[in-house]
Amino acid sequence: MNTRPIRFAAAAAAVGTAIALSGCGSDVADSADAGADTAVTIENCGREITVDGVPEAVVGLSPTQTELLLRLGLADRIVGQAQTATAPLSEDLAALAADIPVVSEDAPPSREALLDVEPDFVYSPTDYEFTAEQGFASHEQLADAGVAAYTATGGCPDRRMEGTVDDLFTDLENLGLIFDIEDEAAALAAEAQATLDDVEARIEGLEKPTVAQVYVEGDALTAIGAGIEYDMIARAGGENVFGPDDPEFASFFAAQINPEALAAADPDVIVFAAADAAHEQATRDYLARTLPEVSAVANDRIVVLSGSDVYPGSLSNIDAVRAIAEGLYPEAFQE
Repeated sequence: MNTRPIRFAAAAAAVGTAIALSGCGSDVADSADAGADTAVTIENCGREITVDGVPEAVVGLSPTQTELLLRLGLADRIVGQAQTATAPLSEDLAALAADIPVVSEDAPPSREALLDVEPDFVYSPTDYEFTAEQGFASHEQLADAGVAAYTATGGCPDRRMEGTVDDLFTDLENLGLIFDIEDEAAALAAEAQATLDDVEARIEGLEKPTVAQVYVEGDALTAIGAGIEYDMIARAGGENVFGPDDPEFASFFAAQINPEALAAADPDVIVFAAADAAHEQATRDYLARTLPEVSAVANDRIVVLSGSDVYPGSLSNIDAVRAIAEGLYPEAFQE
């Protein structure tokens, strides 16, 4: 196998006393000098972000981040939404987002487009959205403009190989502190945890099917062997046929493979993420044409996720775990 990089798709001084956060070892500090606004300092992707007062002008740098901000009740603080063409917002949120300015559609916003809406806080799924070489605003440029930039914990470069579904809970706790909405964040976290607990209870003691998660682009077949996607399979009760101990995934969570490698693994179930209906059909056609004798294909045991379900920092990570579990154990989810 040859590895092939694919995308699925504010430094400031620390203040106050550090409070340990769950998840990726994030530290948060709250403090207030006499007569000064409360500041919150968070360690995010190895950087310290200080937010002086509750942000008033927020941009979600992907629909998944915009969705989370909306579900936290922050619609009146969002001044921009980005990459809107990459994933639709759910119907119940579309009306809330209708009047929010769109700063980009198919890619992260340019530095100029982002700064034009004058944000004081931006929330991104990965650090890619801050790549200056691509014309995006870098962390340093945003800090110079007085903008705090937060990356979803699971999208931090040092977490991409080891990220888990639980990274979402770190983000919820951090956002609750930053926006002074700890109760709302805790409520979303409790709902998400209840879904994970329900899945775990339903599949307890059942025999684990073998699972491969793949991504198909044209005639290129990529396997997923680490990161949040790997953890989703495990949380859903699947036995991953590819994993981080395999040499192909030693340094990157995905690797291009030959169809013969997937045929040799012969998974009971195949999971893949699709960008849209056309991509889903193209992937199904590729599997049927190239790997008709693989058990998952022959028995039509294929679970399809939305591409946005695997974005770091997405509530859809939780929905994806349940969707995968339903595909692996349909009997366990019959009401």
